Amino acid sequence: MKAFTYERPSSVEAAAKAAAANPDAKFIAGGTNLLDLMKLEIETPTHLIDVNGLGLDKIEPTTEGGLRIGALVRNTDLASDTAVRRDYGLLSRALVAGASGQLRNKATTAGNLLQRTRCPYFYDTNQPCNKRQPGTGCSAIGGISRQHAVVGVSDTCIATHPSDMAIAMRALDAVVETVKPDGSSRSIPIADFHRLPGDTPHIETALEPGEFITSVTLPQPIGGKHIYRKVRDRASYAFALISIGAVIQPDGTGRVAVGGVAHKPWRVEAADAGLAKGARAAASALLADARPTEQNRFKVDLVERALGAVIAEARG
Repeated sequence: MKAFTYERPSSVEAAAKAAAANPDAKFIAGGTNLLDLMKLEIETPTHLIDVNGLGLDKIEPTTEGGLRIGALVRNTDLASDTAVRRDYGLLSRALVAGASGQLRNKATTAGNLLQRTRCPYFYDTNQPCNKRQPGTGCSAIGGISRQHAVVGVSDTCIATHPSDMAIAMRALDAVVETVKPDGSSRSIPIADFHRLPGDTPHIETALEPGEFITSVTLPQPIGGKHIYRKVRDRASYAFALISIGAVIQPDGTGRVAVGGVAHKPWRVEAADAGLAKGARAAASALLADARPTEQNRFKVDLVERALGAVIAEARG
């Protein structure tokens, strides 16, 4: 791990300004992803900005009837919150499906959204990786690609986003609230927060330099059956081959987002509309532009089958 300096700002605005003043700075809260990357020298910040003391650890109702989740709310606390379990069961289930109890006790809401891919080529500093070192190439293309993306890919990157929580947030139409270094704030729909790789896979979100996540808001509860199904190689402590986050109403309509298949949580409005017609119609809409490799082609069928199981569960 390379040497770095450290500070604990007293306000959100001060944190954003400190990050803007040093392009090699990183925010740190739980550190469950960042510290691992620093040990491997994939991330080499010269300055760490510890944001744990900024009081952003509350879950509160909004005036619109939804919930505001502070950026520093720990995954365990969010999953067990009474209002979340009652009104946003999909989110609670997705959180519990992720990582381990120890990691969920430390990991934060904002950090979960910002975690980086677990592509093995990204983690192997001896291998070319456009996400780690832009312009060097993508070792996964033509390499071992069983775990990789099948849709939304580009010729420069086929990595997947690892978050379970983000899949639920996408299905629930969450909004990410931020503060910029100049003190202004903005709200970013979760649909626009994560970027597809294109020619710049190292730019993973819509955040600007120094921009700091303060909270994530959820709209009013939408009812229906909330289901999160995660298909993985072992029963726990494993990233998804594919995952399905769905909210299905009694008439069969609903919302569905898929994980493990793209560079971001994957949701297509046509698939929402197709849910009432069954798994094949919804899966066809979700993966209409799929470009799988020979090694991960099975994910296309796996999405349809998992979605079929979700629909069957929703129907009782």
